[in-house]
Amino acid sequence: MKTVITGGAGFLGCKLSEALLAQDGTSELVCVDQSKPAMPVTGVNYVQGDICEPGVLDTLIGEDTASLYHLAAVVSAQAEDDFDLGMRVNLDATHALLERCRSLPEPPRFIFASSVAAFGVAPPIVDDDTPARPLNSYGVEKVIGEYLVGEYARRGFVDGRCFRLPTIIIRPGVPNKAASSFASSILREPLLGQPTACPVAEDLAIWVQSPRKVIANLIHGHDLPADAWQDGLRVLNLPGITVTVGEMMAGLEKAGGDKGLVSWQHDAAIEAIVGSWPKGMITTRSTQLGFEADENIDAIIGVFLEDELGN
Repeated sequence: MKTVITGGAGFLGCKLSEALLAQDGTSELVCVDQSKPAMPVTGVNYVQGDICEPGVLDTLIGEDTASLYHLAAVVSAQAEDDFDLGMRVNLDATHALLERCRSLPEPPRFIFASSVAAFGVAPPIVDDDTPARPLNSYGVEKVIGEYLVGEYARRGFVDGRCFRLPTIIIRPGVPNKAASSFASSILREPLLGQPTACPVAEDLAIWVQSPRKVIANLIHGHDLPADAWQDGLRVLNLPGITVTVGEMMAGLEKAGGDKGLVSWQHDAAIEAIVGSWPKGMITTRSTQLGFEADENIDAIIGVFLEDELGN
């Protein structure tokens, strides 16, 4: 079984690759990205290329492709700053991938990584029936992607499954251009003994999940039988936990980090984007289907200490 991962050289792509190769059933794993992986995963066929360019997908996705995880994206703040780039990568490339999958003799499973940014005008706590009303370009592009995947699934072109990911913490490496990047930085840097800045208030609440849980949930969602998707509903809100920035600081101290390394530098634009996202979710459908959340912020910090620092 050939599996393709877009954005496969990124942090989540590498984590997903490791997890898939540890399972039986994946005969070939191909990861495509514009950049090379910082730490290549043994057993992965890496393809460096732009999925928006004509011809790349024709060679990448062949008749032997059984599954595709679409992780590639221009992240929130970057999509807001560069409208054309966000539309090209987050929307046009998604459509091109679906069209390529449509041409295959057998419809592959198409896993689309969406986001809590799909919600904009929403109550602080949303449920499975809360409508998506995004307030920024990234959220709009993700919602359109969800609708596209659902339509291609309805027509039988793909077996589409869309998962709205919580904010993922703690990511290793350097900060990226996601509006929520600070949520990792204010924990990661102090745990490494480095200073960092927090652009939002301590009482800001965020819906979060650890990398370990999100990878397990993506694979679990892929492996669910087709009849698990009742009534044509192809979008799931993944479970997570609600944590305030202040609670993150308390967890940092408990883990031995120095919260004095965190300076407070308010950024109204960042706070407006992240503050528009849900503070929490009632995830009845995904919980019933066996998706899982982390226990608490201490457990999430523990995942970083174990998986990234070896503690």
